Amino acid sequence: MTISDILGADRVVSGVTFTSKKKALEELSNLLTLGQPSLSASDVLGSLTAREKLGSTGLGRGVAIPHGRLAGVNKAIGAFMRLKHPLDYDAHDATRVDLMFGLLVPQTATEAHLKHLAAIAEMFSDEAFCARLRSTEDSAPLHGLVTQYQPPQ
Repeated sequence: MTISDILGADRVVSGVTFTSKKKALEELSNLLTLGQPSLSASDVLGSLTAREKLGSTGLGRGVAIPHGRLAGVNKAIGAFMRLKHPLDYDAHDATRVDLMFGLLVPQTATEAHLKHLAAIAEMFSDEAFCARLRSTEDSAPLHGLVTQYQPPQ
């Protein structure tokens, strides 16, 4: 799996502002359903919020990876948002979140789900990469950065 396999340019947005974690998850749910006529944003939101109830998906250092499983999803789907203003997200380090990568996987994709999450978490643990994302204002260059990411050597 590569990020470019799961993240279309239409599911990357930059400079958005939200008043709450719930509002951010609602927008992420809308993005995850783009090009997926069989999915409803409310079902996706339900999956993401059910996962959040188990513990915050805020990784720390301003990054969150909300994720969930959902029946009717045939392959992993990603969405990325760079928030204009960091948002309180209940992250374990109490740092407000401004980078959010949403991941939706098939209901039965346990091992694949973990591999996707590990790859995404590794990408967002690269501080230099996150700094580049934070300094990029437009969606198209953000999509390029995320989909062409290479781990430091």
